[in-house]
Amino acid sequence: MVRDYTVSEQAIIPHPVRRVWEVISATHRYAEWVPTVLEVTDHHGTAEIGRTYRERNKSLGPLTTRSTWTVREIEPLTRRVDTGVGFAPLQDLTNVFEFEPLTRGDGSESTLMTYAVRYRLGLGPLGPLVHRIVAAGLRADMTRAMDNLADVILAEGVHP
Repeated sequence: MVRDYTVSEQAIIPHPVRRVWEVISATHRYAEWVPTVLEVTDHHGTAEIGRTYRERNKSLGPLTTRSTWTVREIEPLTRRVDTGVGFAPLQDLTNVFEFEPLTRGDGSESTLMTYAVRYRLGLGPLGPLVHRIVAAGLRADMTRAMDNLADVILAEGVHP
């Protein structure tokens, strides 16, 4: 039996949506902020629907894997959806990035980012146990990714 799972985390990125969008749309930059990406091995630059990019990723312990991602949906400054392969035993892996602009009390702009990963997992009765283990790691990695994203943008300073 194959089951569907979703793991999701949110963070407030203390930068305007436009800047957050610029960085997450640059497929070649994922190793800069996504902790599980060791390197981007093939990319097409700015995310475009139907285009692919490839990564070498951390797996379990010292193991690595190679993944291929396809950009499926883009709603500029709001939402992006990519599907990926190469993460067995996870199947039909989907990353969803969603963004909501926020205005802080001092008038400065922030972004509420939601990072969700959807996948299917078989493995019969072991599936729910494997999901609990995978979900805990995913949550930690997503939180670290969003923290890293904020740091990358801060390090680059203000852009016009």
